[in-house]
Amino acid sequence: MRENMTKLFEKIMDFNFDNYGNNFLLTKDKSFNHIQATILLANWLKLIHQNHKSFRVFDTGLAISIFRDNSTRTRFSFSSAAHALGLGVQDLDEQKSQIAHGETVRETANMISFLAELIGIRDDMYLGEGHTYMKEVSDALDMGYEEGVLHQRPGLINLQCDIDHPTQTMADLCKLRDYFGGFKKLKGKKVAMTWAYSPSYGKPLSVPQGIINLLPRLGMDVTLAHPDGYDLLEDEVNYACKTAAENNANFTITNSMEEAFKDADIVYPKSWAPMQVMQKRTELLMAKDKVGLDDLEKHCLEHNKKYVHWECDRDKMDLTKNKDALYMHCLPADITGVSCAQGEVSKEVFEQYRKETYHQASFKPFVIAAMGILTRFDSPEQIISKIHNNLSYRF
Repeated sequence: MRENMTKLFEKIMDFNFDNYGNNFLLTKDKSFNHIQATILLANWLKLIHQNHKSFRVFDTGLAISIFRDNSTRTRFSFSSAAHALGLGVQDLDEQKSQIAHGETVRETANMISFLAELIGIRDDMYLGEGHTYMKEVSDALDMGYEEGVLHQRPGLINLQCDIDHPTQTMADLCKLRDYFGGFKKLKGKKVAMTWAYSPSYGKPLSVPQGIINLLPRLGMDVTLAHPDGYDLLEDEVNYACKTAAENNANFTITNSMEEAFKDADIVYPKSWAPMQVMQKRTELLMAKDKVGLDDLEKHCLEHNKKYVHWECDRDKMDLTKNKDALYMHCLPADITGVSCAQGEVSKEVFEQYRKETYHQASFKPFVIAAMGILTRFDSPEQIISKIHNNLSYRF
């Protein structure tokens, strides 16, 4: 294990961290160099923790979390990462803040950041709003630091927005690298990113959009499958096409789950809402129209029922390469006969890959910790070296 950790550290130090920036908002905003460095750093931090060692880099300070939607994995991953780095965690409850009395985003961002080192935001409820809000917070933090109001500029991490879910998709990439044995082994692998039936509505578009934008950068062939009307944002689909072309990869779209699964190395069946529904839902949420939201939900659930056959079952898994593709999910999955009567994945398939999905999720706190180090420090290589020098490899 000592050799593995040392070699991984040396690989990390070969990367150039210049221009990484104070934010991690969208994976497509990061260079491939920075994507790889973040993944390797996350894996190194995971190894350190696995060997009961510390990667604490702060003696004091806060990590502020702002969750505008429910969360289990990401919420606890952010808290775990913050504590591992040496930070206390404070969740901003907007209902108990002065935001309810008209406090501006600029003011809130500065008022919560006097001793803050990291800020994580989840804002995926409003299509067209989440990423915009995060950019507002980023601009406010820059202003506060430049004007001397803030002694340090906190790192800002997207914990899921309407466009992307980078902590999830980067954790997914960690899993793929680990499962297949390295970045180079991923080139040419076929990924089926498919819609799947769920007895709920309103699930964000950000995970499938993040997947189709990130994985072609590794030279992976991605097939996006969904029923008519369940399109993703046009800009994100166009970016996926462009990225695939630049990396000699294939990006295709189909209305057949079976076609997407055929000869796939990896399958990622997950439900999301039709884009038009998300747009309408945003209007109703902002208008606080509960009756309208209830009517929209009833309509959408009925519409979803037309596609109950979009389930990841044994027959579809048998279409994959060697009948043995890796099943992935961001969790929680809607499991037929377990969490719902009819869902995204059969009980048999999920149970076969349950351990793999849990392992997939286990990378997220280390991805967040890596993003925290890289966004917070101007010279992260010095911090990484300090962690390395403080480690005792005599286990």
